[in-house]
Amino acid sequence: MAARPYWKGHIRLALVSFPVRLYAAVTGTNKVSLHRYHRDTGERVRNQLYVPDHGPIERDEVVMGADADGSFVPIEKEDLDELKVESRHTIDLSHFVDASDVDAIYYDKPYFVTPDGDIANEAYVTIRDALRGARKMALGQIVLGGKEHIVAIRPCGKGLLLETLRYAEELREAEEYFAEVEDVKPDKDQVKMAQQLIESRAGEFKPETFHDHYQDALRDLIEERMQGHEGPVEKGAGKPKKGQVINLMDALKNSLKEEDKGGSGGGKKAPAKKKSASGSSSASKSGTQKKRATG
Repeated sequence: MAARPYWKGHIRLALVSFPVRLYAAVTGTNKVSLHRYHRDTGERVRNQLYVPDHGPIERDEVVMGADADGSFVPIEKEDLDELKVESRHTIDLSHFVDASDVDAIYYDKPYFVTPDGDIANEAYVTIRDALRGARKMALGQIVLGGKEHIVAIRPCGKGLLLETLRYAEELREAEEYFAEVEDVKPDKDQVKMAQQLIESRAGEFKPETFHDHYQDALRDLIEERMQGHEGPVEKGAGKPKKGQVINLMDALKNSLKEEDKGGSGGGKKAPAKKKSASGSSSASKSGTQKKRATG
């Protein structure tokens, strides 16, 4: 396995304990990233460590710490390494719940859990199959990135998937934001038509049918700039349709008519083909900003 584990430790259920590794389940390597450059020279802009009334400083002059009554308490890496928190090295499976009991708003980041060595395989697959048979997911806690997280572990194909969860105090109260929603009953016919529109587009969740159109547009823009075109990239698909909706009823009726004709298709359209930001080797790069010699 080429990827490096994000975390190594143990999973424990009562007196059963076995070593595991965590791997990030999300990758951003296929995304185009924009950076900051000096407009005149094309050099990358770097952040400089700076202290007011003192000036620039070196990285080895920086120490972590916490505010304390107008001063600060320095905390060294060695201090953090000596913290007596069991979840730094062990995930204790303390609770088991139905997946439906955990609202989607609590889920944060997913990780693949794998057995760490042959000695862990038997316990690993036993816990996996026990969770699958009980239709439950396990809850525990783990320290990642200098913070203790709640985690949920569930079967995922041949393996296990761990997802970090947010604490209740991290979430804002929804009522504060929904208070301005008027307490009115919608028209029954409009609700029925909206349900028909939903049913016409209902189906299985297939994430591969969705595509990052923003990344496509960004790649197109980069291609245009590489070919020396300085004007805006004209793409009609991203522009809003002309015309205004007279009222909700008319909009629903017209939407259902389009669905019957197969004109819109909604989320059932095939995803757009991906385009490379690098293009072909013959692409002209006359429009790129070249770095100037700084001497």
